[in-house]
Amino acid sequence: MSEINVTPFVDVILVLLIIFMVSAPLLTAGVPINLPESQAKALSADKDPISITVDSAGKVFLQDTEITQDELIPKLKAIATTGYDERIFVRGDKSSNYGAIMGVMGAISNAGYRNIGLVTIDASGS
Repeated sequence: MSEINVTPFVDVILVLLIIFMVSAPLLTAGVPINLPESQAKALSADKDPISITVDSAGKVFLQDTEITQDELIPKLKAIATTGYDERIFVRGDKSSNYGAIMGVMGAISNAGYRNIGLVTIDASGS
């Protein structure tokens, strides 16, 4: 037989496709928080901003990694390779302590960043 049998190849590709389709939604992990609602319009961004999250228990997360508030300033200064003009998004759970969120924002400001944004959920439904 001089022909190539592609049936096993197609079977393997279809199995891989199903595995990737099932596992892709699981890869988008993050810190689960309950964001407050807002009527403000969404900002457009060219690249992924730095995300700092304060959950309802007052824990601070840099991207998806839990850190202490004392570690925040040195880590942010280490990240500032292109200067302090990068956008930082602060995500605070609506049931978290206002003082904890303001402490994080103060630490970001002390690290030298001036482009800080608060993340909310769009309440207008659009």
